[in-house]
Amino acid sequence: MTAANTARLGWLDALRGLAALTVVWFHLSPQMLGVRQHLEIMRHIDLGKYGVLLFFLVSGYVIPMSLERHGSLRRFWIGRLCRIYPAYLATIALVGLLALTGWATWQKTFTTQTVAAVLGHATMMTDLLGLHGALRVFWTLSYEMTFYLVVAGLFAWRLHRHSAWWAAILGLVALLTGPLLPNGLLAGSNASRRVTAVALALLLALSITAYVLQRFVPAVGAIGIGFLLLPALDGHPTPDSTAIASWQSLDFIAVMFAGTVAYRAHSGQLGRLPAAISLSVVALSVTGAHWTYLNNHRVWPATVGAVTATFLIAYALRNRPVPAPLTWLGRISYSLYLTHAVVLVLITRIVPDLASQAPATRLAAGLAYLAAALTVAWLSYRMVELPGQSLGRRLTARLAPRPPCSPPSVPHPARGGARTGARASRLDT
Repeated sequence: MTAANTARLGWLDALRGLAALTVVWFHLSPQMLGVRQHLEIMRHIDLGKYGVLLFFLVSGYVIPMSLERHGSLRRFWIGRLCRIYPAYLATIALVGLLALTGWATWQKTFTTQTVAAVLGHATMMTDLLGLHGALRVFWTLSYEMTFYLVVAGLFAWRLHRHSAWWAAILGLVALLTGPLLPNGLLAGSNASRRVTAVALALLLALSITAYVLQRFVPAVGAIGIGFLLLPALDGHPTPDSTAIASWQSLDFIAVMFAGTVAYRAHSGQLGRLPAAISLSVVALSVTGAHWTYLNNHRVWPATVGAVTATFLIAYALRNRPVPAPLTWLGRISYSLYLTHAVVLVLITRIVPDLASQAPATRLAAGLAYLAAALTVAWLSYRMVELPGQSLGRRLTARLAPRPPCSPPSVPHPARGGARTGARASRLDT
């Protein structure tokens, strides 16, 4: 178990570890259980979306906490870039190496839509450009990056405290507008996709540069808030997008803001009643949109309900010590999420047609896969993520040193609040 004085935010680590393992199992289950059994489970609950929505909730909780703890958009973005890009780029390099050796294949978009594919990967916006990522799991990073930009913009405009309104409004817009929203206004064709990819790259580079240099911050803050238009107008530009429509893309952003609402309620910045109302609106809107527009009366209510229950149970147990294996899983969860698909490709190459093998063979292959995926993720965390985070700390210390004797940006009323900043640095995702 972790020590009591470091366990206060361990529940978030535990949630991330659970989310990562669930996604790993979701991608493995067709091979382990067989396609028929996998689809039978999918008739009741979507475990892939369950894991992703848990990730989104935790990101929504942690990212504003990280930004407000830094109290500086410069420090936030330096830390963000050094936190997420090293492992991401290393994973792309690994896929490229395997492609050169014949163990994997590049997505055809790299040859058919080279400019859009390269810029889409550089900005992490592949899904909102309607492109396959080098790995399919990269699709969630489009929504993570959009959320970072929007939250930074709201912070620049001092609108970030109104998280309950943002969460509820986005959920309601998705529910009430639904099919009225265009799905591919900005990237529905190859030509427009290329133009949009160039524009997004320029806007992202301009925004981050302005934040780091602390120039034109209100202007780029407006651009950041404007990134909400991307999922609203371009949530499903091609069949290669994982999001099924713009309204679902908005739901993903709403879920992230729901995590922010939970953070503000926990830190005493938001009353319990408005927080409960906002969170209820998001949950009902997400469920209602899938019920209404997909006629999905079972899977999404069960998925949203399971995510809600998991988060509430973890929150209720937040002050208890968390088992060390769960916090370890939380720390390596980003690398595990990125690299597990690569390991799965290798396992299925080593054991072809795994789903039709004898149960003992499938079990052995599954255990070998899990061990290999965890090992690769741990190596990525130790050799790539930690050096990247260390680089980020050195850069922020040099480019944006903290003022002497400055008070913490966001006080935390819970016990041990003075330790929140040190612990939160491990939770940035």
